[in-house]
Amino acid sequence: MAKILVVDDEMDLEVLIKQKFRQKIREHKYEFVFAANGKHALEQLEHNTDIDIVLSDINMPEMDGLTLLSKINEQNTLLKAVIVSAYGDMENIRTAMNRGAFDFVTKPVNFEDLELTMEKTIKHVNQLRETMKAIKENNILRMYVDETVLNFMGGREFENSLTANETVEATVAFIDICSFTTISENEAPDTVVKLLNKYFDVMVKEIIAQGGYIDKFMGDAVMAVFRGDYHLDRAIDACLTVRKKVSELPNESGNIFFKPNVAIGINSGEMISGNIGSANLKRLDYTVIGDVVNTAQRLQTAAKEGQILINEASYQKVKESFNCSKVGEVSLKNKSNPVMIYEVLD
Repeated sequence: MAKILVVDDEMDLEVLIKQKFRQKIREHKYEFVFAANGKHALEQLEHNTDIDIVLSDINMPEMDGLTLLSKINEQNTLLKAVIVSAYGDMENIRTAMNRGAFDFVTKPVNFEDLELTMEKTIKHVNQLRETMKAIKENNILRMYVDETVLNFMGGREFENSLTANETVEATVAFIDICSFTTISENEAPDTVVKLLNKYFDVMVKEIIAQGGYIDKFMGDAVMAVFRGDYHLDRAIDACLTVRKKVSELPNESGNIFFKPNVAIGINSGEMISGNIGSANLKRLDYTVIGDVVNTAQRLQTAAKEGQILINEASYQKVKESFNCSKVGEVSLKNKSNPVMIYEVLD
């Protein structure tokens, strides 16, 4: 649900917004908070820290919309504002944009246009938040966390977040480039690194496209995590596309023939998410751990070239959505009993 602050001294606008967006309000897609001027808006922002966007008039008593824009830009760079005003001349538009306005809608309000603008702004804010989240979770950054970086990223709150952990429901995929050792043992280091990075780029693109994120690169393998709605389905979709894209890559290994392909293990369930490592060394790895993760890696080890393997529990969840073939029971490391596994075909 998007939470929107509307700043306008005209009470009619509040009534109109509640009428025009009543269905979205009922469906809990929008929640509106109202303020009569810029000063009141800052108070509302202080009490409602989960505001996503601001819709603000320009001409208001006590504090006008342009001054409010400056205050918002100073205090919260992730919060974006849209000016909704009858003063639609170029001077006001330019001033608003220079003070950080994301867009400008003129009165009388065309509510269809306003909603499109709101959706565009909300999407932009969500992308900014996802980017900041990715930065905070970036493993390279966490290897070099010092006081300056902590202050830049949010001070004590971010520092505390480094040691936070939680139990999550997610899917893990281990994707290994088959027989890449042949390349690393026979080609120049520059060739090896360039090829590996090229393969990783293909994988990362498809993982991100399905809402996953890269937990870590391990030699010539990738560990990816998928959370949220249909995380197992999205992980399988990503892996199917990765397998296809990688198999279509040409041989660029130089002296020896090498046709790239992958072997993949996927597992889904409850795991622990947190920062693992040494706080004293300031080397922490934001990762997921647990039996579900270990099993996914062992399924990948059991997979042959071009195979995507899942266990019985995952198969039961996705058998109506994906074409799978029973492989049979296999013995996995540290598992007392054989495990029934299935290959995802398409």
